[in-house]
Amino acid sequence: MNTIRIAAIALIVAGVLALLYGGFSYTKDTHQAKLGPISLSIQEKETVNIPVWAGVAGIVIGGALLLFGGKGN
Repeated sequence: MNTIRIAAIALIVAGVLALLYGGFSYTKDTHQAKLGPISLSIQEKETVNIPVWAGVAGIVIGGALLLFGGKGN
């Protein structure tokens, strides 16, 4: 498998995952305070939404790379 085919498959998989899940979330530490032996921290949950057009574009570009990306096998 050459690198163009691997990139095309990765784009298709990423596009399908973007359409299925629509986004992801993560936890970020924002503030910390240490008062002697006591430690306080605040964690915020951040959500990143992936637009539908980005998922569709990944699938289309990946498919185009698979069809037209290489000069044969």
